[in-house]
Amino acid sequence: MREEEILMNPNPLVAYLKKPASEFTRHDLVQFAEENGIEMVNFRYVAEDGKLKTLNFIINSRAYLDTILAAGERVDGSSLFSFIEPGASDLYVVPRYRTAFVNPFSDIPSLEIMASFYTREGTPLASSPDNVLRKAARHFTEKTGYRFKALGELEYYVNSQHDPRYPLIDQKGYHQSKPFAKFEDLRLEALRLTAMAGGRIKYGHSEVGSFSTETEDFEQHEIEFLPVDVEDAADQMHIARWILRMLSYRHGVEVSFAPKITVGKAGSGMHIHMLLEKNGKNVMTDGVRLSDTARKMIAGILDLAGALTAFGNTIPTSYLRLVPHQEAPTSICWGDRNRSVLVRVPLGWTGTANMVEDANPGMKNDKFLTEDKQTIEFRAPDGSADIYSLLAGLVVAARHGLEMDHALELARRLYVDVNIFDEKHKSKAEKLEHLPASCWESAMNLEKKRAVFEKDEVFPASLIDHVIKKLRSYQDENLSERLCGKEEEIHRLVLKYIHYH
Repeated sequence: MREEEILMNPNPLVAYLKKPASEFTRHDLVQFAEENGIEMVNFRYVAEDGKLKTLNFIINSRAYLDTILAAGERVDGSSLFSFIEPGASDLYVVPRYRTAFVNPFSDIPSLEIMASFYTREGTPLASSPDNVLRKAARHFTEKTGYRFKALGELEYYVNSQHDPRYPLIDQKGYHQSKPFAKFEDLRLEALRLTAMAGGRIKYGHSEVGSFSTETEDFEQHEIEFLPVDVEDAADQMHIARWILRMLSYRHGVEVSFAPKITVGKAGSGMHIHMLLEKNGKNVMTDGVRLSDTARKMIAGILDLAGALTAFGNTIPTSYLRLVPHQEAPTSICWGDRNRSVLVRVPLGWTGTANMVEDANPGMKNDKFLTEDKQTIEFRAPDGSADIYSLLAGLVVAARHGLEMDHALELARRLYVDVNIFDEKHKSKAEKLEHLPASCWESAMNLEKKRAVFEKDEVFPASLIDHVIKKLRSYQDENLSERLCGKEEEIHRLVLKYIHYH
């Protein structure tokens, strides 16, 4: 497996050091810097506001570089987290070597490394987003014996000056090719640079959302990743968002991951796909059908779905997206290949062994294994998500489902095999519990379920308090009704949160 991780890997460090990123050491990074003319090291980390922060170091000697990598550095925690008091605000930021990559934008040869927060005692900061996810993943594996893998879908809009040539077709952008998808080149560059930064990418394409005004074009795209360990999944999404924003800035356009650009047009989600492994094997199916393990996992997610919006749908405009008929979920249910549900089971390649032979007559299929592709997809989150907390919440929810006595019964009861947005299935939809319709309701749901998230101190009580307080501060009860027909107010609200995370 080690050779497979190195062969054709686009990350220059992997190719040069001839080892997978998971095996990078301090010595490796010093060696790479020395032999490749690296002049700077930048620590990157995500604080309370969800944006990638930067601390720059000029390398003035080998010893200095070695010290930076070995000990990290001090930062002012009170300027990064509102719950840290200025009187005792020092934190350490310590690099995670496996995340290192070469900065593709800097004129100064630079290494970028994701870092974690530590307290003055040298212990992980309990409430820092990356540590919450780390705790969730560790406890999950210890208690269940499974390895949790995940991938995200990054949907985003490119906003640019209106170009009348090859006009955008309203809400018909899905898989369009250039020149009808005018910013395909930006997406391709983002795919390449994200892969070079260590991101494991599945594919990219233009998305449904496309529309024009008299002065602007709005074009939606998506980048989807491959399943990786859940902590790495969070890192690669943060790095990809940074790369997309940097590229858009260079191209003179704007990229936004906001959940809603305008009412009546497709919003941007951040769907999360998940799978469990045991002894390196995907356990989501039994080879024919979805496994009981997967069904229990789904049940746990559905049971905590309302509370999970506190981490995945964190601003008022999130709830302008979670409305019927926009390929966004509103009811708590699940189904196979059904885009009207909250948890979807995508096609999983079971029973499809002869497709390649049929498409390529005379060519013998090498029986490439495809059963390991099965995932389940959580469709509620959007670009406002606190990615680390969201993934930590999903890990907690999966464990919750595996430990619930009535999980299989709950999964059976909440399964639907129809489009619940269709008027003829209205009676079925009315029996289902709905997702929160505002940040205010999301806070209420988190309050009700907080004990599950606080179990084993994965989510500190103080962090849950902080999230609830923040959600309530928007005072957005009945926001959709209050904004109905008020386009100028909606536009101002969208602009306010256009770059929230």
